[in-house]
Amino acid sequence: MITYNPKDWFTFLFRFHKSDTLLKLFPLMLGVGIYSALVTWLLLDYIHLPDSSVIHKTSVVHSTLGFVLSLLLAFRINSAYDRWWEGRKLWGALVNNSRNLAIKVRHLGNAADVQFFNQHISLYAETLKDHLRDQQNKNALKAGFNPDKHLPNQVASAMIARGYKLNDGSINTEQLMSINAELMSFTDICGACERIKNTPIPYNYGVFIKKFIFFFIMSLPLTWAFELHYYIIPIIAFVLYVLASIELIAEEIEDPFGFDENDLPLEKIALNIKKHVGEILE
Repeated sequence: MITYNPKDWFTFLFRFHKSDTLLKLFPLMLGVGIYSALVTWLLLDYIHLPDSSVIHKTSVVHSTLGFVLSLLLAFRINSAYDRWWEGRKLWGALVNNSRNLAIKVRHLGNAADVQFFNQHISLYAETLKDHLRDQQNKNALKAGFNPDKHLPNQVASAMIARGYKLNDGSINTEQLMSINAELMSFTDICGACERIKNTPIPYNYGVFIKKFIFFFIMSLPLTWAFELHYYIIPIIAFVLYVLASIELIAEEIEDPFGFDENDLPLEKIALNIKKHVGEILE
Protein backbone atom coordinates (compact mmCIF):
# COMPACT_ATOMS: atom_id res chain seq x y z
CA MET A 1 0.00 0.00 0.00
CA ILE A 2 1.28 3.46 -0.89
CA THR A 3 1.91 5.78 2.06
CA TYR A 4 1.75 9.52 1.49
CA ASN A 5 1.07 12.88 3.11
CA PRO A 6 -2.52 13.86 2.12
CA LYS A 7 -1.80 17.53 2.88
CA ASP A 8 1.09 17.73 0.40
CA TRP A 9 -1.27 17.54 -2.57
CA PHE A 10 0.62 19.84 -4.96
CA THR A 11 3.48 17.35 -5.39
CA PHE A 12 0.99 14.71 -6.56
CA LEU A 13 0.73 16.56 -9.87
CA PHE A 14 4.35 15.75 -10.70
CA ARG A 15 4.72 12.36 -9.02
CA PHE A 16 4.29 9.13 -10.96
CA HIS A 17 4.38 5.53 -9.79
CA LYS A 18 3.69 2.21 -11.43
CA SER A 19 0.03 2.18 -10.37
CA ASP A 20 -0.64 5.63 -11.82
CA THR A 21 -3.49 5.43 -14.30
CA LEU A 22 -1.84 7.95 -16.62
CA LEU A 23 0.99 5.53 -17.32
CA LYS A 24 -1.44 2.69 -17.98
CA LEU A 25 -3.74 4.71 -20.20
CA PHE A 26 -1.15 6.69 -22.17
CA PRO A 27 -1.07 4.32 -25.19
CA LEU A 28 -4.87 4.34 -25.35
CA MET A 29 -4.95 8.13 -24.97
CA LEU A 30 -2.49 8.44 -27.82
CA GLY A 31 -4.65 6.21 -30.01
CA VAL A 32 -7.78 8.19 -29.17
CA GLY A 33 -5.95 11.43 -30.00
CA ILE A 34 -5.01 10.10 -33.43
CA TYR A 35 -8.57 8.93 -33.97
CA SER A 36 -9.93 12.36 -32.99
CA ALA A 37 -7.55 14.08 -35.40
CA LEU A 38 -8.61 11.76 -38.21
CA VAL A 39 -12.33 12.32 -37.59
CA THR A 40 -11.83 16.09 -37.42
CA TRP A 41 -9.92 16.08 -40.69
CA LEU A 42 -12.60 14.00 -42.40
CA LEU A 43 -15.49 16.15 -41.21
CA LEU A 44 -13.97 19.61 -41.64
CA ASP A 45 -11.21 19.38 -44.26
CA TYR A 46 -12.23 16.46 -46.46
CA ILE A 47 -16.03 16.23 -46.43
CA HIS A 48 -16.49 19.91 -45.43
CA LEU A 49 -19.66 19.36 -43.42
CA PRO A 50 -21.35 22.64 -42.46
CA ASP A 51 -21.99 23.58 -38.84
CA SER A 52 -25.70 23.18 -39.48
CA SER A 53 -25.39 19.47 -40.27
CA VAL A 54 -27.46 16.89 -38.41
CA ILE A 55 -24.35 15.44 -36.75
CA HIS A 56 -23.57 18.79 -35.20
CA LYS A 57 -27.04 18.90 -33.64
CA THR A 58 -26.57 15.64 -31.70
CA SER A 59 -24.56 17.20 -28.87
CA VAL A 60 -27.61 16.97 -26.61
CA VAL A 61 -27.32 13.20 -26.82
CA HIS A 62 -23.80 13.33 -25.38
CA SER A 63 -24.98 15.58 -22.56
CA THR A 64 -27.64 13.06 -21.57
CA LEU A 65 -25.36 10.05 -21.92
CA GLY A 66 -22.59 11.84 -20.03
CA PHE A 67 -24.91 12.33 -17.07
CA VAL A 68 -25.91 8.65 -17.10
CA LEU A 69 -22.26 7.58 -17.40
CA SER A 70 -21.28 9.75 -14.42
CA LEU A 71 -23.93 8.03 -12.29
CA LEU A 72 -22.70 4.59 -13.30
CA LEU A 73 -19.07 5.45 -12.57
CA ALA A 74 -20.00 6.99 -9.20
CA PHE A 75 -21.76 3.79 -8.21
CA ARG A 76 -18.85 1.73 -9.53
CA ILE A 77 -16.16 3.51 -7.52
CA ASN A 78 -18.31 3.66 -4.38
CA SER A 79 -19.05 -0.06 -4.45
CA ALA A 80 -15.36 -0.85 -4.98
CA TYR A 81 -14.31 1.44 -2.12
CA ASP A 82 -16.91 -0.13 0.16
CA ARG A 83 -15.26 -3.51 -0.44
CA TRP A 84 -11.82 -2.04 0.26
CA TRP A 85 -12.96 -0.34 3.45
CA GLU A 86 -14.84 -3.39 4.69
CA GLY A 87 -11.68 -5.44 4.23
CA ARG A 88 -9.73 -2.88 6.26
CA LYS A 89 -12.32 -2.99 9.05
CA LEU A 90 -12.16 -6.77 9.14
CA TRP A 91 -8.37 -6.76 9.53
CA GLY A 92 -8.69 -4.03 12.14
CA ALA A 93 -11.05 -6.32 14.06
CA LEU A 94 -8.52 -9.13 13.70
CA VAL A 95 -5.86 -6.90 15.30
CA ASN A 96 -8.09 -5.98 18.22
CA ASN A 97 -9.35 -9.52 18.83
CA SER A 98 -5.82 -10.90 18.70
CA ARG A 99 -4.72 -8.42 21.35
CA ASN A 100 -7.75 -9.09 23.55
CA LEU A 101 -7.24 -12.85 23.33
CA ALA A 102 -3.56 -12.49 24.18
CA ILE A 103 -4.35 -10.35 27.23
CA LYS A 104 -6.91 -12.85 28.54
CA VAL A 105 -4.64 -15.84 27.93
CA ARG A 106 -1.88 -14.01 29.81
CA HIS A 107 -4.04 -14.06 32.94
CA LEU A 108 -5.94 -17.34 32.49
CA GLY A 109 -3.31 -19.72 31.11
CA ASN A 110 -0.12 -21.27 32.31
CA ALA A 111 3.34 -20.90 30.74
CA ALA A 112 2.65 -23.57 28.11
CA ASP A 113 -0.63 -21.91 27.13
CA VAL A 114 1.07 -18.54 26.81
CA GLN A 115 3.72 -20.00 24.52
CA PHE A 116 1.13 -21.80 22.40
CA PHE A 117 -1.05 -18.76 21.82
CA ASN A 118 1.96 -16.53 21.28
CA GLN A 119 2.78 -18.67 18.27
CA HIS A 120 -0.69 -19.45 16.94
CA ILE A 121 -2.35 -16.03 17.17
CA SER A 122 0.28 -14.50 14.91
CA LEU A 123 0.32 -17.67 12.79
CA TYR A 124 -3.38 -17.24 12.10
CA ALA A 125 -2.86 -13.72 10.74
CA GLU A 126 -0.03 -14.94 8.49
CA THR A 127 -2.06 -17.92 7.30
CA LEU A 128 -5.15 -15.83 6.58
CA LYS A 129 -3.04 -13.32 4.61
CA ASP A 130 -1.59 -16.05 2.40
CA HIS A 131 -4.94 -17.83 2.11
CA LEU A 132 -6.57 -14.70 0.70
CA ARG A 133 -3.74 -14.49 -1.83
CA ASP A 134 -4.09 -18.15 -2.86
CA GLN A 135 -0.79 -19.06 -1.22
CA GLN A 136 0.20 -21.55 1.45
CA ASN A 137 1.88 -20.30 4.59
CA LYS A 138 5.23 -22.02 5.16
CA ASN A 139 5.08 -21.59 8.93
CA ALA A 140 1.69 -23.31 9.04
CA LEU A 141 3.07 -26.22 7.05
CA LYS A 142 6.06 -26.45 9.37
CA ALA A 143 3.66 -26.58 12.32
CA GLY A 144 2.15 -29.75 10.87
CA PHE A 145 -1.10 -28.46 9.42
CA ASN A 146 -2.50 -30.22 6.33
CA PRO A 147 -1.86 -28.17 3.15
CA ASP A 148 -4.78 -29.89 1.38
CA LYS A 149 -7.30 -28.48 3.85
CA HIS A 150 -8.39 -24.99 4.86
CA LEU A 151 -5.32 -23.73 6.74
CA PRO A 152 -6.91 -20.80 8.62
CA ASN A 153 -9.66 -23.12 9.89
CA GLN A 154 -7.07 -25.60 11.13
CA VAL A 155 -5.18 -22.93 13.05
CA ALA A 156 -8.41 -21.54 14.51
CA SER A 157 -9.53 -25.04 15.49
CA ALA A 158 -6.24 -25.65 17.28
CA MET A 159 -6.63 -22.42 19.25
CA ILE A 160 -10.22 -23.25 20.22
CA ALA A 161 -9.22 -26.73 21.37
CA ARG A 162 -6.40 -25.25 23.45
CA GLY A 163 -8.72 -22.58 24.83
CA TYR A 164 -11.02 -25.26 26.25
CA LYS A 165 -8.04 -26.73 28.12
CA LEU A 166 -6.49 -23.56 29.47
CA ASN A 167 -4.52 -23.97 32.69
CA ASP A 168 -4.68 -27.77 32.41
CA GLY A 169 -8.45 -27.75 32.10
CA SER A 170 -9.07 -25.87 35.34
CA ILE A 171 -10.67 -22.90 33.56
CA ASN A 172 -14.28 -22.37 34.65
CA THR A 173 -17.33 -21.62 32.51
CA GLU A 174 -17.26 -17.87 33.09
CA GLN A 175 -13.61 -17.65 32.15
CA LEU A 176 -14.17 -19.77 29.04
CA MET A 177 -17.02 -17.52 27.94
CA SER A 178 -14.77 -14.49 28.31
CA ILE A 179 -12.40 -15.77 25.63
CA ASN A 180 -14.98 -17.53 23.47
CA ALA A 181 -15.91 -14.36 21.54
CA GLU A 182 -12.30 -13.77 20.46
CA LEU A 183 -11.81 -17.43 19.55
CA MET A 184 -14.94 -17.50 17.39
CA SER A 185 -14.19 -14.16 15.76
CA PHE A 186 -11.22 -15.52 13.82
CA THR A 187 -13.41 -17.77 11.68
CA ASP A 188 -16.02 -15.02 11.28
CA ILE A 189 -13.38 -12.61 9.97
CA CYS A 190 -12.01 -15.23 7.61
CA GLY A 191 -15.47 -15.93 6.19
CA ALA A 192 -16.17 -12.23 5.65
CA CYS A 193 -12.85 -11.75 3.85
CA GLU A 194 -13.57 -14.76 1.65
CA ARG A 195 -16.95 -13.27 0.79
CA ILE A 196 -15.26 -10.11 -0.50
CA LYS A 197 -12.61 -12.04 -2.41
CA ASN A 198 -14.91 -14.63 -3.98
CA THR A 199 -17.75 -12.29 -4.94
CA PRO A 200 -16.50 -9.87 -7.60
CA ILE A 201 -18.54 -7.17 -9.27
CA PRO A 202 -21.00 -8.86 -11.69
CA TYR A 203 -19.37 -9.52 -15.06
CA ASN A 204 -22.08 -7.90 -17.17
CA TYR A 205 -21.95 -4.70 -15.14
CA GLY A 206 -18.18 -4.33 -15.54
CA VAL A 207 -18.28 -5.11 -19.26
CA PHE A 208 -21.17 -2.69 -19.86
CA ILE A 209 -19.32 0.22 -18.25
CA LYS A 210 -16.21 -0.44 -20.36
CA LYS A 211 -18.29 -0.57 -23.56
CA PHE A 212 -20.21 2.54 -22.53
CA ILE A 213 -16.98 4.49 -21.99
CA PHE A 214 -15.52 3.27 -25.29
CA PHE A 215 -18.51 4.19 -27.48
CA PHE A 216 -19.05 7.47 -25.63
CA ILE A 217 -15.45 8.54 -26.28
CA MET A 218 -15.51 7.33 -29.88
CA SER A 219 -18.61 9.38 -30.65
CA LEU A 220 -17.47 12.66 -29.08
CA PRO A 221 -15.35 13.85 -32.05
CA LEU A 222 -18.41 13.64 -34.32
CA THR A 223 -19.94 16.69 -32.62
CA TRP A 224 -17.09 18.41 -30.80
CA ALA A 225 -15.02 18.71 -33.97
CA PHE A 226 -17.23 21.54 -35.25
CA GLU A 227 -16.70 23.65 -32.13
CA LEU A 228 -13.17 22.75 -31.03
CA HIS A 229 -11.54 21.83 -34.35
CA TYR A 230 -8.11 20.27 -33.76
CA TYR A 231 -8.09 21.37 -30.12
CA ILE A 232 -10.28 18.34 -29.68
CA ILE A 233 -7.22 16.05 -29.68
CA PRO A 234 -5.94 16.80 -26.13
CA ILE A 235 -9.48 17.35 -24.81
CA ILE A 236 -10.75 13.93 -25.92
CA ALA A 237 -7.60 12.30 -24.54
CA PHE A 238 -8.19 14.02 -21.19
CA VAL A 239 -11.85 12.95 -21.08
CA LEU A 240 -10.76 9.36 -21.70
CA TYR A 241 -8.17 9.68 -18.93
CA VAL A 242 -10.77 10.83 -16.41
CA LEU A 243 -13.45 8.27 -17.24
CA ALA A 244 -11.18 5.27 -17.71
CA SER A 245 -9.15 6.11 -14.59
CA ILE A 246 -12.23 5.76 -12.42
CA GLU A 247 -12.84 2.29 -13.84
CA LEU A 248 -9.19 1.28 -13.38
CA ILE A 249 -9.13 2.49 -9.77
CA ALA A 250 -12.33 0.58 -9.04
CA GLU A 251 -10.86 -2.60 -10.54
CA GLU A 252 -7.74 -2.26 -8.38
CA ILE A 253 -9.40 -1.70 -5.02
CA GLU A 254 -12.40 -4.02 -5.35
CA ASP A 255 -10.13 -6.94 -4.31
CA PRO A 256 -8.22 -5.38 -1.38
CA PHE A 257 -6.22 -8.48 -0.43
CA GLY A 258 -3.90 -8.74 -3.43
CA PHE A 259 -0.51 -7.30 -4.35
CA ASP A 260 -1.56 -4.08 -6.09
CA GLU A 261 -0.07 -0.80 -4.94
CA ASN A 262 -3.30 0.36 -3.32
CA ASP A 263 -4.32 -2.94 -1.73
CA LEU A 264 -4.35 -3.38 2.01
CA PRO A 265 -0.93 -3.71 3.73
CA LEU A 266 -1.61 -7.22 5.01
CA GLU A 267 2.08 -7.96 5.63
CA LYS A 268 2.41 -4.93 7.88
CA ILE A 269 -0.79 -5.72 9.76
CA ALA A 270 0.26 -9.34 10.31
CA LEU A 271 3.67 -8.22 11.57
CA ASN A 272 2.02 -5.76 13.97
CA ILE A 273 -0.16 -8.56 15.33
CA LYS A 274 2.91 -10.71 15.90
CA LYS A 275 4.74 -7.83 17.56
CA HIS A 276 1.92 -6.75 19.86
CA VAL A 277 0.90 -10.29 20.84
CA GLY A 278 4.55 -11.05 21.56
CA GLU A 279 4.79 -8.00 23.81
CA ILE A 280 1.72 -9.10 25.77
CA LEU A 281 2.70 -12.75 26.11
CA GLU A 282 6.46 -12.34 26.55
